[in-house]
Amino acid sequence: MILSDLLGSPVLTADGERLGVVVDARLALDGPPDGMLSAARLYGLVVSPHSHSSFAGYERTDVDAPALIARFLRWRARGSVLVLWADLASFTGDVVRLRPGATLYSPRLQEAQG
Repeated sequence: MILSDLLGSPVLTADGERLGVVVDARLALDGPPDGMLSAARLYGLVVSPHSHSSFAGYERTDVDAPALIARFLRWRARGSVLVLWADLASFTGDVVRLRPGATLYSPRLQEAQG
């Protein structure tokens, strides 16, 4: 699977409720360096109910400059969640489905959202 196949895909809960679309991915670097970099693995997907494009990192940090852009991008990122890769049940027909009991996290990774 290619990551770009997931971007823009609708995300449904286990009950079939539309959560939003995949707008970004989070990667984790694991293990010892392989050449210049550590091996990367897909940690989770950022899902937005409002936007169809990335938030340029403004959803996960306290970046506030330039102020107008930061304020706009934070507003656009409202309601976004991080879904861990382990909580995905399937990706078929360009639709991502979550497993029952999937936990939704803040894109800031500070707390679960339900």
